[in-house]
Amino acid sequence: MEIKIQKVNESAIIPKYVHEGDAGMDLFSVEDYVLEAGERKLISTGLIFEIPNGFEMQIRPKSGLALKYGLSVLNTPGTVDSGYRGEVGVILINHGKEKYIVKKGEKIAQAVFMKFEKVDLIESQNLSDSIRSTGGFGSTGVKS
Repeated sequence: MEIKIQKVNESAIIPKYVHEGDAGMDLFSVEDYVLEAGERKLISTGLIFEIPNGFEMQIRPKSGLALKYGLSVLNTPGTVDSGYRGEVGVILINHGKEKYIVKKGEKIAQAVFMKFEKVDLIESQNLSDSIRSTGGFGSTGVKS
C-alpha cells in the first residue's frame, strides 16, 4: 500500500521502517523544546499524510524514551483519521522527574497504520450473556 506524504517543514524527516517486520515507523521532531517534568506539549513533525479511507495512523510512544526518561504520548494511541490533512503533531508528556530536551531531528514517537471497519450500532434492550458477563477492571486477578 502506498501513502502520500508531504513535508511542510524543510527539516521534516520522512518516516521509514528500520527493520524487516517492524510495525511502526519513527516520527521525528522538527523543533527544539525543553519538556519539564509533568509537562505536555504538542511537538511538530512537519509532515502531512494522505491516509486512505478504511485506515488510520496510530501515534504510539517509543519504548526506549518511555523506559529511560518517562516520556510518552499523552493520548496513546493517538489517531490520525483519513480525512485529516493538517500537520501531524505528537502530544508528548514527561512523566519523568527531570526535564527532557526534545531536539530537532530526534525520534519522538512511532506511527502504525491500521485497517479498520465501520460498524452499525443497533440499540437493543436485550444483549446476549457471556462467561465474563460484567466482570472487568481486574476481575480475573493478577496471578495465573
